Amino acid sequence: MKRVLKIAAILLVVLVVGIQAIRPARTNPPIDESQTINAKTQMPPEVASIFDRSCRDCHTNKTVWPWYTNVAPLSWWLSNHVNDGRRALNMSEFGKLDANGQDRKLRQICDEVSDGVMPLSSYTPMHPAAKLSDQDKKTLCDWTEKERERLSQLAR
Repeated sequence: MKRVLKIAAILLVVLVVGIQAIRPARTNPPIDESQTINAKTQMPPEVASIFDRSCRDCHTNKTVWPWYTNVAPLSWWLSNHVNDGRRALNMSEFGKLDANGQDRKLRQICDEVSDGVMPLSSYTPMHPAAKLSDQDKKTLCDWTEKERERLSQLAR
């Protein structure tokens, strides 16, 4: 029995060490500042601050990759989350969306923070500052509504 446990432990260690060789891409593509949400909207500092602390890591090309993003299988999971987040809304590429796309994304921001979908519940334990207060949610929703109206006026 001891021999079986010893072999199982050795195999587990080999497996854990071996999977470290499978590295996902942890990229931060170049940013054209003229295409960012900051450049395409009139964003007050309080909204920019909320986005920076609660949204930046998954929804921009300015992801901060902490040390634990080097440890598999966690690295695979986190890389996938960032890629999914960027596909859903990449604030670094907001200007590449047409007017309808920008309007839709601004509405989606308010809907998802109001519904508690964003930031992800799996993100906030390691990033407690990312949690949104009721006031943060109100600030974001008020801003998105004003921006949607302003952008629709510009499109006319």
